Amino acid sequence: MIDIIPAIDLIGGKCVRLTKGDYGQKTVYNDDPVAQAREFEAQGFHRLHVVDLDGAKSKHIVNDDVLRRITDDATGLKVDFGGGIKSDDDIKKAFAAGAAMVTVGSIAVTNPELFIVWLHRYGAEKIILGADVRDGRVSINGWKEDSSEELLPFLKKYVDAGVRNVLCTDISKDGTMQGPAVALYKRLVDEYPHLNIIASGGVSSTDDIVELDREGIPSTVVGKAWYEGKVSAEKCRSLMGYDNSRGLAKRIIPCLDVKNGETVKGVNFVDLRSAGDPVELGKAYSDSGADELVFLDITASFEGRKTFTDMVERVAREIDIPFTVGGGINELDDVKRLLDAGADKISVNSAALRNPHLINEIASEYGSQVCVCAIDARNDADGWHCYIKGGRERTERGLFDWAKEVADRGAGEILFTSMDHDGVKNGFANDALAKLSDEVAIPIIASGGAGQKEHFRDAFLKGKADAALAASVFHFGEIAIPDLKKYLSEEGINVRI
Repeated sequence: MIDIIPAIDLIGGKCVRLTKGDYGQKTVYNDDPVAQAREFEAQGFHRLHVVDLDGAKSKHIVNDDVLRRITDDATGLKVDFGGGIKSDDDIKKAFAAGAAMVTVGSIAVTNPELFIVWLHRYGAEKIILGADVRDGRVSINGWKEDSSEELLPFLKKYVDAGVRNVLCTDISKDGTMQGPAVALYKRLVDEYPHLNIIASGGVSSTDDIVELDREGIPSTVVGKAWYEGKVSAEKCRSLMGYDNSRGLAKRIIPCLDVKNGETVKGVNFVDLRSAGDPVELGKAYSDSGADELVFLDITASFEGRKTFTDMVERVAREIDIPFTVGGGINELDDVKRLLDAGADKISVNSAALRNPHLINEIASEYGSQVCVCAIDARNDADGWHCYIKGGRERTERGLFDWAKEVADRGAGEILFTSMDHDGVKNGFANDALAKLSDEVAIPIIASGGAGQKEHFRDAFLKGKADAALAASVFHFGEIAIPDLKKYLSEEGINVRI
């Protein structure tokens, strides 16, 4: 699924569009950018790309007050902001005004040392490398100057430094509605398959977005075509996994906790009992409509050994849904071994807490989408604390601080298990889930506590989770996945049926 990001370009506090970056070819589409942002949110978008064209021209932020008004109480949109970010003061202003991410282009050309400082200071998930291209070279300062930097060597330099998000605009296409530079973006995706490439410029219709999606482009910005009524909001929602404006489709994920070659399940991480053969269960869940599958070798970390590769291979052969594997993963070689065995994602927990840089390494080598950070936490007398070694050993890392750090280091998702709720079947830790969802920008998978269909509903509505994971209620036939999805759909929750 492609992520579609509407754009607001600002001149004089108004929503405008330029043609090919020419400030003399300006069209005002809305005098009120806050109202425009609200409209985007009402149409089902969750991201917004805001460009301070005044700032780009003046070489310092100008419209930070507009950004603040959009992000304060007006919308819940995740906003990336660019234009005029030339100094420490500028980037601090952008984040202080509510930007979730910033797009930095000119500085990456003129002052690469400062760009690297920002990348490391704020984290790769908050810094988007802007690569505005004209005739194969990167342009700067609001597209008014062409640099000597050629695109691919320019990207390689920063990919090697840890960049994971790149916004690439073909200036010759921008604002023309003549179709995007699909070949250019496909070349970038082929060259750097683990980068989040955000295509920008030229979209003329929903069909253009479909073509970008078909070519594997992860994200695209839509500007003039939206304002001119050439892009269907309904089709955009469909392409992003939305249904009838109910939001992104929520995922149902069975979890196979494996010990000594069999699936087990306990209560509060103890008193384990057998739940069946993991290969047979995995196939049954794939056939019954599960969205993904998680395989956790629950004693690998405690016993100091590697995850069973042969079992991963056997499960992977039997399923056709995304497959996450965790347990005993301590280094990149472990990740390669399991991906080669058929895993789609890798879950790290204990090793990441001991060596947080492991998250950076996985994301850099294989992409954020591969790296799931599992967090087992208990609400102790002194607050929520993270545990390692299958819940056997407490750390002094707080749940919410650690969650923010793993997101900043490049994890693509967080799998949060409340140890207090695990196996009890009294519902998920919805208050903690909601706080996590509010404080980090990556998807949150709820785990621990599922006992009834209503618990899944509450995890999505009250806990704001993006996915819900469960084990025993599925393993022992207490809830059938088709029945659960039918119930959730009737409750107004978007699920894939």
